[in-house]
Amino acid sequence: MVSYQSLEYLPSSEELPDSDDTPVDNELQNLIPNLLLSILGGIWSERMDWFFGVDMGIYYRNRYPAVIPDGFLSLEVERQKTRPSGRRGRLSYVLWEENGVLPLLFLEVVSKKYNGEYKDKKKEYANLGILYYVIYDCDLNHPRKGNQFEVHRLVNGKYIRQPGETVWMPEIGLGIGREVGTHLGWTREWLYWYDKDGNRYPTPEERLEETSSQLEETSSQLEETSSQLEETSSQLEETSSQLEETSSQLEETSSQLEETSSQLEETSSQLEETSSQLEETSSQLEETSSQLEETSQRLDYLNARLQEMGINPDNL
Repeated sequence: MVSYQSLEYLPSSEELPDSDDTPVDNELQNLIPNLLLSILGGIWSERMDWFFGVDMGIYYRNRYPAVIPDGFLSLEVERQKTRPSGRRGRLSYVLWEENGVLPLLFLEVVSKKYNGEYKDKKKEYANLGILYYVIYDCDLNHPRKGNQFEVHRLVNGKYIRQPGETVWMPEIGLGIGREVGTHLGWTREWLYWYDKDGNRYPTPEERLEETSSQLEETSSQLEETSSQLEETSSQLEETSSQLEETSSQLEETSSQLEETSSQLEETSSQLEETSSQLEETSSQLEETSSQLEETSQRLDYLNARLQEMGINPDNL
């Protein structure tokens, strides 16, 4: 474990060199770790307790030169650090400014010119106490000193290579592995982060493409919905017209019913009057019938009297 003297006597990150002016010797040494960084930015966008450095010096002891892996990951540190001058952003990763927090992972992309990635750096990083050391030979450089892709875990001060093409790192909560993909228009094998089930996390380009596809799908759905709304609007207008027509017909029918009701009332009154007249006529007929019967009785009586008197009524 690295220990420090009083911070009063230690140089700040702004006083230490932040570059050794040694350029990387191939493009992939920059692209590969930066791709991992950009993917992390999507995975941990809400977290502010991590830092992934690319080609940045790590000062672990005063008066010792910085180690500069191609990439490294630290947890439980500030995502955006404020330097002693008040400016934001790290110039270097200085352990005594990071509360002594060592990176959990170092990444080395094998150079065209072998720089001891499989031996010297492995020993050095183990002595520093870096938990995971990832080596990737991106261009199958020869002569090969080891496997194309290796993930080592520090156990009792020594690195033990972890099996598998995708290696889960529980202390970090991520897996790392490789597969063919397309980044910046370049289709080749890249390093990626994976979840515990071995599912690869998407790159920013893939997330953008997925978002674009979702937007296109949403746009198509909106267009379809708009067409359906227009059709529904037309149907509603047609229905409204039909309702207005039906309402007019109902009003007309209501008027006809009122007229018919009035006619029925008038007819009913006429029927009542006719019924009264019929009753009166019936009474008159009964009276007339009674009078005729009485007259008939009188005639019968007179005929009988005339016959008694010897007079034939028919001769009268």
